[in-house]
Amino acid sequence: MRTLTFLLTVLSLAAAPVSGEDIFPGDRLGEWTRIAIPPAKQISNIAQWHSDTKERVIVCDGNGGHEWLRYNHELTNFEFHVQWRFTKLDGTAKYNSGVFFRNNRDGSIWHQAQAGLAGGYIFGDTPVAGKLQRVNLLAQMKENRVKPAGEWNGYVIRCQGADCTLAVNGEVTSEIHIDVPSGFIGLESEGYRIEFRHLELTVLP
Repeated sequence: MRTLTFLLTVLSLAAAPVSGEDIFPGDRLGEWTRIAIPPAKQISNIAQWHSDTKERVIVCDGNGGHEWLRYNHELTNFEFHVQWRFTKLDGTAKYNSGVFFRNNRDGSIWHQAQAGLAGGYIFGDTPVAGKLQRVNLLAQMKENRVKPAGEWNGYVIRCQGADCTLAVNGEVTSEIHIDVPSGFIGLESEGYRIEFRHLELTVLP
């Protein structure tokens, strides 16, 4: 396992990749950037993101502060597949992480597919009638399909126009209509060790 050295400055954006690409960070080092949460904070000097290029898994130790790992291509319509699992801890733990989509560059506008044992649902800070508001769709989640810590979960986030959906382990559990036509996807660090794999992005017309 080797440490990823991520750029801490804003990178210039390239054109969106072709459909169906594997965007595993170990292969595409310069296409991912660590962004602090909130964005005004400084990035920790702890290198908490690592990649196992043999197993094609990215690991976040969760010990370097609250931040997200941004994929540096602005996307409009897309489908993003990713699998994740927490490292199981003894006792009761409030496992927490997420997968971001349609974020702006610094993450001050954000939408997240929650990754936690309470279920997969969408929430975020998004413009509503021209004003930034917190939206939380936990109460509208169709069912909790998230597996226990230590087991892999599959998320599919699909955005087409203003409509975005989250499917958890094969079934849609949450959907939202947002006034944000494009943005960035990313992975979250929020204090727990989590692994991500099978990062596949398809750009839609």
